[in-house]
Amino acid sequence: MIHSRIAGTGSYLPERVLTNADLERMVDTSDQWIVERTGIRRRHLAAEGQSTCDLAEQAARRALEAAGVTAADIDLVIVATTTPDRVFPSTACLLQERLEIHGCPAFDVQAVCTGFVYALDVAHRFIRTGGARRALVVGAETMSRIVDWSDRSTCILFGDGAGAVVLEAADEAGILSTHLHADGSYKELLTTDGGVSEPPPEGGQPHIRMSGNEVFKIAVKTLGAIVDETLAANGLEQGVVDWLVPHQANIRIIQATARKLKLPMERVIVTIEDQGNTSAASIPLALDTAVRDGRIRRGETLLLEAFGGGFTWGSALLVY
Repeated sequence: MIHSRIAGTGSYLPERVLTNADLERMVDTSDQWIVERTGIRRRHLAAEGQSTCDLAEQAARRALEAAGVTAADIDLVIVATTTPDRVFPSTACLLQERLEIHGCPAFDVQAVCTGFVYALDVAHRFIRTGGARRALVVGAETMSRIVDWSDRSTCILFGDGAGAVVLEAADEAGILSTHLHADGSYKELLTTDGGVSEPPPEGGQPHIRMSGNEVFKIAVKTLGAIVDETLAANGLEQGVVDWLVPHQANIRIIQATARKLKLPMERVIVTIEDQGNTSAASIPLALDTAVRDGRIRRGETLLLEAFGGGFTWGSALLVY
């Protein structure tokens, strides 16, 4: 049987940093209020002229280097993003051209904050069925481009960045199971106020709109349920996972999921303080951070989980 495993990770954050003190000068908010409710102290923002593909390229090159492979070894490129450079071609095709990869499938996946888990699942299935041997899977976002900087309920949350993994065929199991869900009936609770074929009501750029309290409650309940689903599918008890690598949306949601897993926070990878919510980039960013600082080691069991607009939610259990 063909399995898939993560061969290498990479990430990239733009140089510009926006602190809570900076936001205090922009909207009616405070560092204390932001930290207490979200856990965020600062976030990175793409520079003017810096695109999602620019961020993805940096993360991808670092993942390739970590995996000890070249771009010529890649036969599948998937980019999870909500903020593509263009309507078309896909950001994956733009990245493919940057890396001088020619001919293999390349496409984007749009599942907002759950996008990386969705993309990882798709690449895993390609490899399991023999459709690819080595996939580049990237989560990359420039969320700052769709933030309404006058909306204090959302502008405090989001940042930009990219993370990537090289997923390759293996004889021993790496990814043990993946679990994906969506329910569009909640579409108005976390959305943008327009797009291409449905322009914003007042014209201009679409912006993020969120009903924060409702999203929080549903996210905690839903992520608790997917923890149960993932453990049950693998015949595992709570507390046996080595690391939780969650989507970095809100520290209170992360803490609630850790309690559900019966994991101390010391076994949870948390990057939200310095990065904010980077949507599809947040899980691979957190994963790469913990791999490079030595916390996550080969042979350990990881649970990746995310919840995002749609609503979408998903998890992946894997041995690193």
